Amino acid sequence: MPDLKLSDLELIVVGDSFAEGRGGAVRADGSFAGFTVQFAQCLGVSGAVLNLGSYGATTQDVVERQLPVALSRPAPLTGVIVGGNDLVTGYDRDRFRRNLTHIFSSLTQPGRLVFTTNWPRIPDRLPGLADAARTVLRERFAEANEFLDGLVLDLGLVCLDLANAPVTADPVMWCPDGMHPSAAGHQVIGTALADLVDEARSALI
Repeated sequence: MPDLKLSDLELIVVGDSFAEGRGGAVRADGSFAGFTVQFAQCLGVSGAVLNLGSYGATTQDVVERQLPVALSRPAPLTGVIVGGNDLVTGYDRDRFRRNLTHIFSSLTQPGRLVFTTNWPRIPDRLPGLADAARTVLRERFAEANEFLDGLVLDLGLVCLDLANAPVTADPVMWCPDGMHPSAAGHQVIGTALADLVDEARSALI
């Protein structure tokens, strides 16, 4: 982990490879220039950014490994994007809901604005799925988004609606694997999230 002073940290992100920025441009150090780069630029973030997102991470991984770090490193802007891996493989509905509730409720604290996205229509894009499996995943993702909607309302989260935004239907937005945004997709998502967060911060003034 980078040696950052607590006072320097302005943005922290937890989650899976979507949060990590996979699909975005690859930097010289091998990391990904995902949506957080565009997000920070649009908001004029001048402090340090700590992205804990990692490939293959589930909500359980965030609870066990990333959440303790995020709670110990308070940042005024906190992003959470996780759950896609839970929904696609090894799905346990009760664990999924329990973990999401714990993650978001733990991070929702005075002085910390928490933002997220719901899950886009990943089942529609996954290559090689049988029709029956695709139907199951569509129902699972829809149910997950409905549950997240409740958390957003209860906890006052800022949430970008990727499930219904017309731009997300554009194939240019996504990598061939159907899971990760492309470099262009990360740019669009970062800008849209920044607009929502800026609006939410303005409402608090």
